[in-house]
Amino acid sequence: MTAPTLARPVVTRPVATHPAPALPSLTAAQTPRLSRRALLHEHRATLAAPRRRYGPVARLLFGTMDLIYGRRGSLEKFLVLEVVARIPYQIWENAAYRALHRRHRDSGLAHRITERIVENREQQDNEQWHLLILSELVGDRVSRFWYGFVPWLMALGYYHVSWLLFVLAPRVSYRLNADFEDHAEHTYAEFVAEHPELERVPHRSSFARQYGAFETVADLLRQIGHDERMHKQESERYLDAGPLR
Repeated sequence: MTAPTLARPVVTRPVATHPAPALPSLTAAQTPRLSRRALLHEHRATLAAPRRRYGPVARLLFGTMDLIYGRRGSLEKFLVLEVVARIPYQIWENAAYRALHRRHRDSGLAHRITERIVENREQQDNEQWHLLILSELVGDRVSRFWYGFVPWLMALGYYHVSWLLFVLAPRVSYRLNADFEDHAEHTYAEFVAEHPELERVPHRSSFARQYGAFETVADLLRQIGHDERMHKQESERYLDAGPLR
């Protein structure tokens, strides 16, 4: 039985008497919602794929999280990950707006900058849905200090590190985020593989209409992990293309 997909409203339109305008294409940052069969396939692909060779800043971040929250994955630890996850996209979006202000007379570059702004916003929104959905799953059973205040401090520090890296060496900022997303992708996949009981836990969410509906918590986490892979690939693409000037 396939997981239900996000329902789309049916809109009735009059018959056009002239050619309809072409619909806008999806941006690269939009993450697809996969069927259960596809989720299982992509989950196996993540488990079989090697991790990236993480840089020193990424290793320090992951080591700090392991020291505070333990090495094993958990829904609570994922909640901390998602508090931090959207920060680089905020920095890149703001930088793109500044670049657009300086280079708006160059129509070709302005078009590419505008696309980057849209992508960064979509990446932020996707990470925000992850945070809201995980908060819903975890509920109120966690300490506000360890899962509220401490992640806020980590996010604050990560913001300044990411901002400084982007100012001094944008490629290093892209590489750090690719490392972060790769780590998240594999951590979600390994957690699902280690907890087969999640295949029997139904998922009901107040955010299903906006994010997507899934039969089980296992499929939900597979989808989030696949989203992280898409974000990783975006950062790798930015790394190849270089910063917009």
